[in-house]
Amino acid sequence: MALFSPVSTRRLVAEPVSPTRRRVLAGLCVCAALPLMPAGPAVAVTPGAARPIHASLDAAARAIEPRLVAWRRDIHQHPELGNQETRTASLVAAHLKALGLEVRERVAVTGVVAVLRGGAGPGPTIALRADMDALPVAEEVDLPYASRAKAIWDGIEVPVMHACGHDCHTAILMATAEALAAHRASLRGNVLFVFQPAEENLPKGEIGGAKRMLAEGAFADPKPDLVFGLHMTSGLPAGVLGFRAGPSQASADEFRIVVNGRQTHGARPWAGVDPIVIGAQIVSALQTIQSRQVDVGDPSVLTVGTFQGGTRNNIIPDRAVLTGTLRTYDEQRRGFMQRRVTELAESVAKGMDGSAEVTWQPNGYPVTVNDPVLAERMAPSLARVAGEAGLRPTQRSMAGEDFSYFSQAAPGLFFNVGATAPGIDPRTAPTNHSPRFRVDDIGLVQGVRALLHLVADASGSG
Repeated sequence: MALFSPVSTRRLVAEPVSPTRRRVLAGLCVCAALPLMPAGPAVAVTPGAARPIHASLDAAARAIEPRLVAWRRDIHQHPELGNQETRTASLVAAHLKALGLEVRERVAVTGVVAVLRGGAGPGPTIALRADMDALPVAEEVDLPYASRAKAIWDGIEVPVMHACGHDCHTAILMATAEALAAHRASLRGNVLFVFQPAEENLPKGEIGGAKRMLAEGAFADPKPDLVFGLHMTSGLPAGVLGFRAGPSQASADEFRIVVNGRQTHGARPWAGVDPIVIGAQIVSALQTIQSRQVDVGDPSVLTVGTFQGGTRNNIIPDRAVLTGTLRTYDEQRRGFMQRRVTELAESVAKGMDGSAEVTWQPNGYPVTVNDPVLAERMAPSLARVAGEAGLRPTQRSMAGEDFSYFSQAAPGLFFNVGATAPGIDPRTAPTNHSPRFRVDDIGLVQGVRALLHLVADASGSG
Protein backbone atom coordinates (compact mmCIF):
# COMPACT_ATOMS: atom_id res chain seq x y z
CA MET A 1 0.00 0.00 0.00
CA ALA A 2 1.41 3.40 -0.98
CA LEU A 3 1.95 5.84 1.87
CA PHE A 4 1.00 9.48 1.56
CA SER A 5 3.58 12.13 2.36
CA PRO A 6 3.27 13.71 5.82
CA VAL A 7 0.65 16.43 5.98
CA SER A 8 3.13 18.93 7.36
CA THR A 9 5.15 18.81 4.11
CA ARG A 10 2.22 19.44 1.76
CA ARG A 11 1.28 22.81 0.31
CA LEU A 12 -2.34 23.33 -0.68
CA VAL A 13 -3.03 26.12 -3.15
CA ALA A 14 -6.48 27.29 -4.18
CA GLU A 15 -7.24 27.99 -7.80
CA PRO A 16 -8.10 31.65 -8.46
CA VAL A 17 -11.71 32.73 -8.31
CA SER A 18 -12.82 35.01 -11.14
CA PRO A 19 -13.83 38.63 -10.35
CA THR A 20 -17.46 37.86 -11.18
CA ARG A 21 -17.56 34.87 -8.84
CA ARG A 22 -15.65 36.90 -6.23
CA ARG A 23 -18.39 39.55 -6.29
CA VAL A 24 -21.01 36.84 -5.72
CA LEU A 25 -18.92 35.43 -2.89
CA ALA A 26 -18.47 38.84 -1.30
CA GLY A 27 -22.21 39.35 -1.39
CA LEU A 28 -22.70 36.12 0.53
CA CYS A 29 -20.27 37.22 3.25
CA VAL A 30 -22.30 40.20 4.46
CA CYS A 31 -25.58 40.24 6.32
CA ALA A 32 -27.38 41.87 3.37
CA ALA A 33 -26.61 39.17 0.80
CA LEU A 34 -27.50 39.54 -2.86
CA PRO A 35 -30.66 37.70 -3.96
CA LEU A 36 -29.95 34.35 -5.55
CA MET A 37 -31.91 31.97 -7.74
CA PRO A 38 -35.38 31.30 -6.33
CA ALA A 39 -35.65 28.01 -4.47
CA GLY A 40 -39.04 28.31 -2.86
CA PRO A 41 -40.18 31.10 -0.55
CA ALA A 42 -37.89 32.17 2.26
CA VAL A 43 -38.76 31.20 5.81
CA ALA A 44 -40.43 34.07 7.63
CA VAL A 45 -37.70 34.51 10.25
CA THR A 46 -36.42 37.88 11.44
CA PRO A 47 -32.61 37.89 11.31
CA GLY A 48 -30.95 38.14 14.68
CA ALA A 49 -29.35 41.45 15.58
CA ALA A 50 -25.70 41.63 14.54
CA ARG A 51 -23.04 42.14 17.20
CA PRO A 52 -19.34 43.00 16.80
CA ILE A 53 -18.31 39.35 17.19
CA HIS A 54 -20.34 38.44 14.08
CA ALA A 55 -18.42 40.94 11.93
CA SER A 56 -15.14 39.68 13.36
CA LEU A 57 -16.03 36.05 12.66
CA ASP A 58 -17.17 36.93 9.13
CA ALA A 59 -13.84 38.63 8.49
CA ALA A 60 -12.05 35.51 9.71
CA ALA A 61 -14.13 33.35 7.37
CA ARG A 62 -13.26 35.55 4.41
CA ALA A 63 -9.57 35.44 5.29
CA ILE A 64 -9.58 31.64 5.47
CA GLU A 65 -11.60 31.16 2.28
CA PRO A 66 -8.67 30.56 -0.12
CA ARG A 67 -7.35 27.75 2.09
CA LEU A 68 -10.89 26.47 2.65
CA VAL A 69 -11.24 26.00 -1.10
CA ALA A 70 -7.78 24.43 -1.32
CA TRP A 71 -8.54 21.93 1.46
CA ARG A 72 -11.83 20.98 -0.14
CA ARG A 73 -10.29 20.42 -3.59
CA ASP A 74 -7.40 18.43 -2.17
CA ILE A 75 -9.76 16.16 -0.22
CA HIS A 76 -12.01 15.86 -3.26
CA GLN A 77 -9.07 14.69 -5.38
CA HIS A 78 -8.11 12.10 -2.75
CA PRO A 79 -11.40 10.58 -1.54
CA GLU A 80 -11.52 7.69 0.90
CA LEU A 81 -14.30 5.24 1.73
CA GLY A 82 -15.78 4.60 5.17
CA ASN A 83 -13.23 3.56 7.82
CA GLN A 84 -10.47 4.11 5.25
CA GLU A 85 -10.17 7.89 5.73
CA THR A 86 -6.58 7.75 6.99
CA ARG A 87 -5.18 10.50 4.78
CA THR A 88 -8.11 12.80 5.42
CA ALA A 89 -7.97 12.17 9.17
CA SER A 90 -4.23 12.91 9.22
CA LEU A 91 -4.81 16.21 7.42
CA VAL A 92 -7.53 17.12 9.90
CA ALA A 93 -5.61 16.08 13.01
CA ALA A 94 -2.46 17.97 11.99
CA HIS A 95 -4.50 21.12 11.41
CA LEU A 96 -6.30 20.89 14.75
CA LYS A 97 -3.07 20.23 16.65
CA ALA A 98 -1.48 23.27 15.00
CA LEU A 99 -4.38 25.33 16.39
CA GLY A 100 -3.55 24.18 19.91
CA LEU A 101 -6.66 22.07 20.42
CA GLU A 102 -6.94 18.91 22.51
CA VAL A 103 -7.08 16.20 19.84
CA ARG A 104 -8.12 12.53 19.97
CA GLU A 105 -7.46 10.36 16.94
CA ARG A 106 -8.66 6.94 15.76
CA VAL A 107 -12.07 7.26 17.38
CA ALA A 108 -14.27 4.68 15.61
CA VAL A 109 -11.30 3.64 13.44
CA THR A 110 -10.45 6.94 11.70
CA GLY A 111 -12.51 9.59 13.49
CA VAL A 112 -10.97 12.73 15.00
CA VAL A 113 -12.36 14.62 18.01
CA ALA A 114 -10.95 17.92 19.27
CA VAL A 115 -11.86 20.30 22.09
CA LEU A 116 -11.54 24.09 22.10
CA ARG A 117 -11.99 25.58 25.55
CA GLY A 118 -13.20 29.16 25.48
CA GLY A 119 -11.55 31.87 27.54
CA ALA A 120 -14.55 34.08 28.27
CA GLY A 121 -16.05 32.08 31.13
CA PRO A 122 -18.55 29.30 31.57
CA GLY A 123 -20.99 28.36 28.85
CA PRO A 124 -22.41 25.37 27.01
CA THR A 125 -20.39 22.71 25.24
CA ILE A 126 -21.35 22.84 21.57
CA ALA A 127 -20.51 19.97 19.24
CA LEU A 128 -19.93 20.55 15.52
CA ARG A 129 -19.89 17.52 13.23
CA ALA A 130 -18.46 16.88 9.76
CA ASP A 131 -18.42 13.54 7.94
CA MET A 132 -15.31 12.60 5.96
CA ASP A 133 -16.09 9.54 3.83
CA ALA A 134 -16.69 9.26 0.09
CA LEU A 135 -18.76 6.89 -2.05
CA PRO A 136 -18.01 4.00 -4.45
CA VAL A 137 -18.89 6.16 -7.47
CA ALA A 138 -16.92 6.91 -10.66
CA GLU A 139 -16.64 10.69 -11.07
CA GLU A 140 -17.96 12.07 -14.38
CA VAL A 141 -17.26 15.76 -13.73
CA ASP A 142 -14.51 17.43 -15.78
CA LEU A 143 -12.48 19.16 -13.07
CA PRO A 144 -8.72 19.57 -12.66
CA TYR A 145 -9.11 18.05 -9.19
CA ALA A 146 -11.51 15.27 -10.17
CA SER A 147 -11.03 11.94 -8.44
CA ARG A 148 -9.34 9.03 -10.15
CA ALA A 149 -9.06 7.04 -6.93
CA LYS A 150 -9.97 3.40 -6.46
CA ALA A 151 -10.31 1.31 -3.32
CA ILE A 152 -11.53 -2.06 -2.08
CA TRP A 153 -15.14 -2.08 -0.87
CA ASP A 154 -16.82 -5.26 0.29
CA GLY A 155 -14.05 -7.27 -1.36
CA ILE A 156 -14.34 -5.57 -4.75
CA GLU A 157 -12.20 -2.82 -6.30
CA VAL A 158 -14.38 0.24 -6.93
CA PRO A 159 -13.93 3.84 -8.08
CA VAL A 160 -14.20 6.43 -5.30
CA MET A 161 -15.70 9.93 -5.41
CA HIS A 162 -16.90 12.59 -3.01
CA ALA A 163 -20.36 12.55 -4.57
CA CYS A 164 -22.19 13.80 -1.48
CA GLY A 165 -20.21 16.82 -0.34
CA HIS A 166 -18.37 15.32 2.62
CA ASP A 167 -15.14 16.87 1.30
CA CYS A 168 -16.86 20.22 1.73
CA HIS A 169 -18.09 19.39 5.23
CA THR A 170 -14.58 18.45 6.35
CA ALA A 171 -12.99 21.58 4.90
CA ILE A 172 -15.74 23.79 6.34
CA LEU A 173 -15.22 22.42 9.84
CA MET A 174 -11.44 22.79 9.54
CA ALA A 175 -11.94 26.47 8.64
CA THR A 176 -14.50 26.90 11.42
CA ALA A 177 -12.05 25.47 13.95
CA GLU A 178 -9.36 27.92 12.86
CA ALA A 179 -11.67 30.94 13.09
CA LEU A 180 -12.97 29.93 16.52
CA ALA A 181 -9.47 29.20 17.81
CA ALA A 182 -8.47 32.74 16.82
CA HIS A 183 -11.46 34.00 18.87
CA ARG A 184 -10.79 31.73 21.84
CA ALA A 185 -10.61 34.65 24.29
CA SER A 186 -14.13 35.77 23.32
CA LEU A 187 -15.78 32.34 23.51
CA ARG A 188 -17.82 31.03 26.40
CA GLY A 189 -17.92 27.32 27.17
CA ASN A 190 -16.38 24.70 24.91
CA VAL A 191 -16.56 23.68 21.27
CA LEU A 192 -16.25 19.99 20.39
CA PHE A 193 -15.18 19.30 16.80
CA VAL A 194 -16.25 15.86 15.56
CA PHE A 195 -14.81 14.61 12.26
CA GLN A 196 -16.70 11.40 11.57
CA PRO A 197 -15.94 8.42 9.33
CA ALA A 198 -18.37 6.07 7.60
CA GLU A 199 -21.52 8.18 7.40
CA GLU A 200 -22.41 6.38 4.16
CA ASN A 201 -22.56 3.14 6.20
CA LEU A 202 -20.49 -0.02 5.94
CA PRO A 203 -21.01 -3.37 4.22
CA LYS A 204 -22.27 -6.54 5.88
CA GLY A 205 -24.12 -4.71 8.63
CA GLU A 206 -20.94 -3.44 10.31
CA ILE A 207 -21.65 -0.69 12.85
CA GLY A 208 -19.55 2.42 12.40
CA GLY A 209 -19.83 6.16 11.98
CA ALA A 210 -21.75 8.23 14.51
CA LYS A 211 -23.07 5.27 16.47
CA ARG A 212 -19.59 3.85 16.99
CA MET A 213 -18.10 7.26 17.76
CA LEU A 214 -20.61 7.71 20.57
CA ALA A 215 -19.91 4.20 21.85
CA GLU A 216 -16.20 5.07 21.95
CA GLY A 217 -16.75 8.25 23.97
CA ALA A 218 -16.85 11.04 21.39
CA PHE A 219 -19.49 12.84 23.49
CA ALA A 220 -18.13 11.76 26.89
CA ASP A 221 -15.62 14.46 27.89
CA PRO A 222 -16.86 17.10 27.64
CA LYS A 223 -20.48 16.11 27.11
CA PRO A 224 -22.18 18.42 24.57
CA ASP A 225 -25.27 20.41 25.44
CA LEU A 226 -26.03 21.04 21.74
CA VAL A 227 -24.89 19.67 18.40
CA PHE A 228 -24.90 21.32 14.98
CA GLY A 229 -24.28 19.77 11.57
CA LEU A 230 -24.62 20.81 7.93
CA HIS A 231 -24.92 19.21 4.51
CA MET A 232 -24.19 20.50 1.03
CA THR A 233 -27.07 19.93 -1.37
CA SER A 234 -27.59 20.40 -5.09
CA GLY A 235 -31.21 21.26 -4.32
CA LEU A 236 -30.33 24.85 -3.38
CA PRO A 237 -28.29 27.56 -5.12
CA ALA A 238 -24.73 27.91 -3.86
CA GLY A 239 -24.62 29.59 -0.47
CA VAL A 240 -28.36 29.55 0.20
CA LEU A 241 -29.28 28.02 3.57
CA GLY A 242 -32.22 25.75 4.29
CA PHE A 243 -33.62 23.80 7.22
CA ARG A 244 -36.81 22.52 8.82
CA ALA A 245 -37.78 21.91 12.44
CA GLY A 246 -38.76 18.43 13.61
CA PRO A 247 -38.12 15.30 11.50
CA SER A 248 -35.95 16.33 8.57
CA GLN A 249 -34.53 13.07 7.22
CA ALA A 250 -35.90 9.57 7.30
CA SER A 251 -34.75 6.53 9.17
CA ALA A 252 -32.90 4.07 6.96
CA ASP A 253 -32.98 0.32 7.50
CA GLU A 254 -31.87 -2.59 5.33
CA PHE A 255 -33.56 -5.97 5.38
CA ARG A 256 -32.78 -9.37 3.89
CA ILE A 257 -35.35 -12.10 3.32
CA VAL A 258 -34.21 -15.66 2.59
CA VAL A 259 -37.07 -17.72 1.16
CA ASN A 260 -36.59 -21.46 1.51
CA GLY A 261 -38.40 -23.89 -0.82
CA ARG A 262 -37.62 -27.34 -2.21
CA GLN A 263 -35.69 -27.86 -5.41
CA THR A 264 -37.27 -29.63 -8.37
CA HIS A 265 -37.24 -29.67 -12.16
CA GLY A 266 -39.00 -26.76 -13.84
CA ALA A 267 -41.21 -29.24 -15.72
CA ARG A 268 -42.44 -30.80 -12.45
CA PRO A 269 -43.19 -27.85 -10.10
CA TRP A 270 -45.65 -29.96 -8.08
CA ALA A 271 -42.74 -32.08 -6.86
CA GLY A 272 -41.12 -29.15 -5.03
CA VAL A 273 -41.80 -25.77 -3.44
CA ASP A 274 -40.96 -22.78 -5.62
CA PRO A 275 -39.19 -20.03 -3.59
CA ILE A 276 -39.29 -17.64 -6.54
CA VAL A 277 -43.09 -17.70 -6.65
CA ILE A 278 -43.19 -17.32 -2.86
CA GLY A 279 -40.78 -14.39 -3.08
CA ALA A 280 -42.95 -12.72 -5.70
CA GLN A 281 -45.97 -13.03 -3.43
CA ILE A 282 -43.96 -11.56 -0.55
CA VAL A 283 -42.98 -8.54 -2.66
CA SER A 284 -46.65 -7.87 -3.46
CA ALA A 285 -47.77 -8.43 0.12
CA LEU A 286 -45.17 -6.03 1.54
CA GLN A 287 -46.59 -3.16 -0.51
CA THR A 288 -49.90 -3.48 1.33
CA ILE A 289 -48.25 -2.36 4.57
CA GLN A 290 -47.89 1.19 3.25
CA SER A 291 -51.09 1.19 1.17
CA ARG A 292 -53.44 -0.49 3.67
CA GLN A 293 -51.95 -0.59 7.17
CA VAL A 294 -50.54 2.86 7.94
CA ASP A 295 -51.82 6.43 7.73
CA VAL A 296 -50.90 7.67 4.26
CA GLY A 297 -50.81 11.24 5.61
CA ASP A 298 -47.40 10.44 7.07
CA PRO A 299 -45.34 8.86 4.29
CA SER A 300 -42.95 5.97 4.50
CA VAL A 301 -41.21 3.94 1.82
CA LEU A 302 -40.66 0.19 1.63
CA THR A 303 -38.60 -0.94 -1.35
CA VAL A 304 -37.42 -4.39 -2.42
CA GLY A 305 -34.25 -3.62 -4.36
CA THR A 306 -32.87 -7.05 -5.25
CA PHE A 307 -34.41 -10.47 -5.96
CA GLN A 308 -32.01 -13.31 -6.59
CA GLY A 309 -32.90 -16.94 -7.14
CA GLY A 310 -32.02 -19.79 -9.44
CA THR A 311 -29.27 -20.52 -11.94
CA ARG A 312 -31.14 -21.98 -14.95
CA ASN A 313 -34.46 -21.47 -16.69
CA ASN A 314 -35.72 -25.02 -16.09
CA ILE A 315 -34.60 -25.58 -12.50
CA ILE A 316 -36.66 -24.49 -9.52
CA PRO A 317 -34.08 -23.64 -6.83
CA ASP A 318 -34.03 -24.35 -3.12
CA ARG A 319 -34.10 -20.69 -2.14
CA ALA A 320 -34.42 -17.08 -3.20
CA VAL A 321 -32.99 -13.97 -1.53
CA LEU A 322 -34.61 -10.53 -1.41
CA THR A 323 -33.08 -7.34 -0.02
CA GLY A 324 -34.59 -3.93 0.46
CA THR A 325 -34.82 -0.72 2.45
CA LEU A 326 -37.33 0.91 4.78
CA ARG A 327 -37.62 4.69 5.27
CA THR A 328 -39.89 6.39 7.82
CA TYR A 329 -40.17 9.72 9.65
CA ASP A 330 -41.37 8.28 12.94
CA GLU A 331 -39.74 5.76 15.27
CA GLN A 332 -43.09 4.17 16.14
CA ARG A 333 -43.87 3.73 12.43
CA ARG A 334 -40.37 2.36 11.92
CA GLY A 335 -40.85 -0.34 14.55
CA PHE A 336 -44.34 -1.23 13.32
CA MET A 337 -43.24 -1.67 9.71
CA GLN A 338 -40.20 -3.72 10.65
CA ARG A 339 -42.45 -6.06 12.62
CA ARG A 340 -45.02 -6.33 9.82
CA VAL A 341 -42.36 -7.04 7.16
CA THR A 342 -41.15 -9.95 9.25
CA GLU A 343 -44.64 -11.26 10.01
CA LEU A 344 -45.89 -10.99 6.43
CA ALA A 345 -42.84 -12.61 4.85
CA GLU A 346 -42.91 -15.50 7.29
CA SER A 347 -46.67 -16.06 7.04
CA VAL A 348 -46.82 -15.85 3.22
CA ALA A 349 -43.98 -18.35 2.93
CA LYS A 350 -45.54 -20.71 5.45
CA GLY A 351 -48.91 -20.51 3.69
CA MET A 352 -47.21 -21.62 0.47
CA ASP A 353 -45.45 -24.57 2.12
CA GLY A 354 -42.08 -22.85 2.39
CA SER A 355 -40.34 -20.73 5.00
CA ALA A 356 -38.78 -17.29 5.21
CA GLU A 357 -36.04 -15.87 7.41
CA VAL A 358 -36.04 -12.08 7.80
CA THR A 359 -32.94 -10.22 8.99
CA TRP A 360 -32.73 -6.50 9.76
CA GLN A 361 -29.19 -5.17 9.57
CA PRO A 362 -28.06 -3.69 12.91
CA ASN A 363 -26.48 -0.59 11.34
CA GLY A 364 -29.69 1.21 10.35
CA TYR A 365 -30.14 4.92 11.04
CA PRO A 366 -32.90 6.49 13.17
CA VAL A 367 -34.98 9.48 12.06
CA THR A 368 -32.99 12.74 12.01
CA VAL A 369 -34.94 15.20 14.15
CA ASN A 370 -34.15 18.89 14.49
CA ASP A 371 -35.03 19.79 18.06
CA PRO A 372 -38.00 22.21 17.68
CA VAL A 373 -36.96 24.46 20.57
CA LEU A 374 -33.35 24.67 19.37
CA ALA A 375 -34.47 25.23 15.76
CA GLU A 376 -36.69 28.14 16.78
CA ARG A 377 -33.92 29.61 18.89
CA MET A 378 -31.23 29.39 16.20
CA ALA A 379 -33.31 30.27 13.11
CA PRO A 380 -32.56 34.02 13.52
CA SER A 381 -28.83 33.21 13.44
CA LEU A 382 -29.19 31.31 10.16
CA ALA A 383 -31.42 34.07 8.77
CA ARG A 384 -28.74 36.65 9.59
CA VAL A 385 -26.16 34.65 7.64
CA ALA A 386 -28.57 33.97 4.76
CA GLY A 387 -29.32 37.69 4.36
CA GLU A 388 -31.59 38.76 1.53
CA ALA A 389 -31.18 35.42 -0.19
CA GLY A 390 -33.43 34.14 2.55
CA LEU A 391 -33.50 31.13 4.80
CA ARG A 392 -35.27 28.47 2.74
CA PRO A 393 -37.68 25.84 4.02
CA THR A 394 -36.56 22.36 3.03
CA GLN A 395 -38.79 19.37 2.48
CA ARG A 396 -38.43 16.24 4.54
CA SER A 397 -36.03 13.91 2.78
CA MET A 398 -36.25 10.14 2.52
CA ALA A 399 -32.45 10.05 2.55
CA GLY A 400 -30.96 8.72 5.79
CA GLU A 401 -28.30 10.51 7.83
CA ASP A 402 -26.47 9.19 10.86
CA PHE A 403 -26.28 12.66 12.40
CA SER A 404 -29.50 11.26 13.88
CA TYR A 405 -27.44 9.43 16.52
CA PHE A 406 -25.76 12.66 17.61
CA SER A 407 -29.10 14.47 17.81
CA GLN A 408 -30.41 11.68 20.03
CA ALA A 409 -27.48 12.25 22.40
CA ALA A 410 -27.94 16.06 22.55
CA PRO A 411 -30.48 18.53 21.11
CA GLY A 412 -29.45 18.94 17.48
CA LEU A 413 -29.90 21.16 14.44
CA PHE A 414 -28.97 19.90 10.98
CA PHE A 415 -29.20 22.37 8.09
CA ASN A 416 -28.44 22.52 4.37
CA VAL A 417 -26.06 24.68 2.35
CA GLY A 418 -26.68 25.15 -1.36
CA ALA A 419 -24.09 23.74 -3.77
CA THR A 420 -25.43 24.53 -7.26
CA ALA A 421 -23.67 27.24 -9.28
CA PRO A 422 -25.48 30.47 -10.20
CA GLY A 423 -27.30 30.14 -13.51
CA ILE A 424 -28.11 26.44 -13.04
CA ASP A 425 -31.58 25.40 -11.93
CA PRO A 426 -31.21 23.34 -8.72
CA ARG A 427 -34.26 21.32 -9.79
CA THR A 428 -32.31 19.88 -12.73
CA ALA A 429 -28.80 19.80 -11.24
CA PRO A 430 -27.32 16.32 -10.68
CA THR A 431 -28.27 15.21 -7.20
CA ASN A 432 -26.12 14.12 -4.31
CA HIS A 433 -24.71 10.60 -4.96
CA SER A 434 -24.70 11.22 -8.72
CA PRO A 435 -21.38 10.72 -10.57
CA ARG A 436 -22.06 14.22 -11.97
CA PHE A 437 -22.65 15.87 -8.56
CA ARG A 438 -20.77 19.17 -8.59
CA VAL A 439 -20.25 21.72 -5.81
CA ASP A 440 -19.68 25.39 -6.55
CA ASP A 441 -16.98 26.58 -4.16
CA ILE A 442 -18.57 29.99 -3.64
CA GLY A 443 -21.01 28.36 -1.23
CA LEU A 444 -18.40 26.94 1.13
CA VAL A 445 -17.81 30.11 3.11
CA GLN A 446 -21.54 30.30 3.88
CA GLY A 447 -21.24 27.01 5.72
CA VAL A 448 -18.35 28.40 7.76
CA ARG A 449 -20.23 31.60 8.57
CA ALA A 450 -23.34 29.67 9.58
CA LEU A 451 -21.43 27.47 12.04
CA LEU A 452 -19.56 30.48 13.45
CA HIS A 453 -22.74 32.46 14.04
CA LEU A 454 -24.49 29.46 15.58
CA VAL A 455 -21.65 28.93 18.05
CA ALA A 456 -21.43 32.61 18.97
CA ASP A 457 -25.17 32.92 19.54
CA ALA A 458 -25.79 29.57 21.23
CA SER A 459 -22.93 30.20 23.68
CA GLY A 460 -23.69 33.88 24.30
CA SER A 461 -20.14 34.74 23.30
CA GLY A 462 -18.86 38.20 22.44
